[in-house]
Amino acid sequence: MADNAGKMEVAVVEQAEMKEAIKIRVLVVDDHPIMRMGIAAIIEATPDMTTVAQAGSGEEAVELFEKHLPDITLMDLRLPGMSGVEAIRTVIGRHRNAKFVVLTTYEGDEDIHQALEAGARSYIVKGMPHDTLVSALRRVQSGGRFLPPPVSRTLSSRMPNSDLSAREREVLNLLVRGRSNKEIAVELGIAESTVKCHVSVILMRLNVTDRTQAVVTALQRGLAHL
Repeated sequence: MADNAGKMEVAVVEQAEMKEAIKIRVLVVDDHPIMRMGIAAIIEATPDMTTVAQAGSGEEAVELFEKHLPDITLMDLRLPGMSGVEAIRTVIGRHRNAKFVVLTTYEGDEDIHQALEAGARSYIVKGMPHDTLVSALRRVQSGGRFLPPPVSRTLSSRMPNSDLSAREREVLNLLVRGRSNKEIAVELGIAESTVKCHVSVILMRLNVTDRTQAVVTALQRGLAHL
């Protein structure tokens, strides 16, 4: 009897370990502690998932990824220091099969495009039902991609040939901050005439006619953030 009881106890332990082993291991990245705790609570309440660590910055996310090697990293885009997109690129540069699900407040088509281009396999906007998040994690873990209909519609509205060069993005970010052409030239160390050329290209690619419209469009689409 004692032997049977011992075998049963071992079997129960082994089953528990197997269940734990097949859980989706998630690294949660968000700069707001309360948000991180809430996300972690949703994950822990889901039987086939567990939170392995929480990070509050892009740099910490990269560090904790290396330490824990999670199945999926749940990444916010708006982070202090290294952005979420930069963190995704950094990790995938070292671990090309790393899986990322973006969970953010950013809803612009350029935000979505940049995140997916960096290597994210899903894009969820905060405020969507938590079931959407759970579905995204499961789909990505199984090797698929997951874009909710609102995200897909926003991405499909992105204009073709609207990519900006790195320099044009720098100029646009300074435009958003209210800098004049002369101030931009001084800050970037280039000629004012060169700034004017960059501004003209920016207006054309954004399909707008003046600087004010360019700023509004940039903020709406996620080409720049305040």
